Amino acid sequence: MSEKKKELIRDLTAGSVPKTLLSFAMPLFLSGLLQTVYNMVDMIVVGKFVGPAGLAAVSIGGELLQLLTFIAMGFSNAGQILISRYVGEQRRDLVGKMIGSLFTLLLTAAIVLMIIFGLNYAGLMNWLNTPADSWDMTRDYFITCIFGLIFIYGYNLVSAILRGMGDSRHPFMFIAAASVINIILDLLFVGRMGMGAFGAALATVIGQGISFLFALRLLYRNREQFCFDFRRKSFRISGDVIRPLFLLGIPMVIQSAAITFSMLYVNSYVNSYGVTAVAVTGVARKLESIIGIISQAISSGGGAMIAQALGAGKTERVPKVVYTAFFIVLVPSSIMAVITVFHPEWLFGMFTDDPDVLAMALTYIPVALVQYAGACLRPASFALINGSGNSRLNLTVALLDGIVCRIGLAVLLGVTLGLGIRGFWYGNALAGLVPFLIGGTYLISGRWKLRASAQ
Repeated sequence: MSEKKKELIRDLTAGSVPKTLLSFAMPLFLSGLLQTVYNMVDMIVVGKFVGPAGLAAVSIGGELLQLLTFIAMGFSNAGQILISRYVGEQRRDLVGKMIGSLFTLLLTAAIVLMIIFGLNYAGLMNWLNTPADSWDMTRDYFITCIFGLIFIYGYNLVSAILRGMGDSRHPFMFIAAASVINIILDLLFVGRMGMGAFGAALATVIGQGISFLFALRLLYRNREQFCFDFRRKSFRISGDVIRPLFLLGIPMVIQSAAITFSMLYVNSYVNSYGVTAVAVTGVARKLESIIGIISQAISSGGGAMIAQALGAGKTERVPKVVYTAFFIVLVPSSIMAVITVFHPEWLFGMFTDDPDVLAMALTYIPVALVQYAGACLRPASFALINGSGNSRLNLTVALLDGIVCRIGLAVLLGVTLGLGIRGFWYGNALAGLVPFLIGGTYLISGRWKLRASAQ
């Protein structure tokens, strides 16, 4: 095998578990970090140049945009897991069929969602109780980002293909280039040209478009290695792969949609408390996303390793991946918790100097600690559930975490027990512990081994 092929196709079942997981997850983490950084830059620049109303607009607009990415996240993650499994099983023909099916499915979904939500944005904003002070800016931000939805779907699609083949370095390079461009354009559009939230959204769309085009170019140039020739017939949805893709992907889509929907539902209550509350919640979510991207990287890397291990029949490797994933995320989660407790002004002060926002931010500290705990405990569980391809358990997690617990706890604490905005914050945070409880039980039961024997 040529060195170029070895770079694009990696064996994740060889070598020590910590070293392999870190080497595979590190580019994922760095990619996620850059993506988070340039999303945070939107809020930092808008917060400094526009104020709390601008922060609220970017926060709500970003949440609405996240709602539209649930199909991309669910099926891309499922496709990545299945491609990893096909590589482990040496079934290269199915890799090409999966790529074509993913392209047709996801890009069609992106276009449909662009049309539907582009025509119905006002209803969503009303449902979220968007504050009047930030209504126009939220509308401008969200509508602009809708036109970049196809780039978000495309980038997630191609990156999932590359990562499924064991290549996490190139997606990092693509997002790095886009991040630099986004930061430069943010400062130009928002800071120098005074374009406000619209300028931040425009910078984001341009950055996403560049990421997608660079990723697509790499895939095309190495199409022989991926058994995908980019001919029209290759984009047909294949019956050989669509069933397993739906079996694994639909629960992931439901999980992503349920969690996002439930967070939006909870935030509709939070938004009713005004611009300051929205700004605090938005900034807090961006800070929590720092640990979230580490969790996502380890979860994705661990899931790919487990999928290849099960495909190759190396079941003894699976528990090692799970335990390693937990301890890796424990370190940054602990560091973030210490900084949040002892120096919250460093974190929230990056985004705004508004005294009301900073004062309310102090009340969020205990909630943040619960969020960090969930972010630490979740990735190992998701790696096991997704890597083993257990679609039913995935659906259970989606419904409990995304709907029953997140909305139920928020309404119980915020409305029934009268805790107000803190109740909604805590309900959302506590629901994040559900995947750990389910995944831990699944690991101890040993039922994941049955998934390997079924391959």
